[in-house]
Amino acid sequence: MTEYQTPKDRKYTNTLINSAPKEAEAFLNLKHIAERNDGIIPVKYRELISVAVALTTQCSYCIEAHIKNAVDAGATREEIGETVFIAAALRAGGAVGNGLFAMRLFEEEVEKNK
Repeated sequence: MTEYQTPKDRKYTNTLINSAPKEAEAFLNLKHIAERNDGIIPVKYRELISVAVALTTQCSYCIEAHIKNAVDAGATREEIGETVFIAAALRAGGAVGNGLFAMRLFEEEVEKNK
């Protein structure tokens, strides 16, 4: 194998959907509802949220799609830039939060081994 995730993989979309049609239908319906234009949260903000989540989940396809949608919804370069750093800070914050959990687990293990 010479490469991992690539846009050429999109040719397998129908293969994946047809392999699990009920699950695909549920996923696509949830995606459709989450990305609707008539929600309380304006489309541009929905897309900026989507960009932030895509950055933290590291989904290249999602980043590509939601950057396009964000631009189409009027997002600026500066809004994308802030979104990137907000996502980065929250991702790092998650590591610190899990670090607290790790410290508790460590202390519990040390206590067990006494």
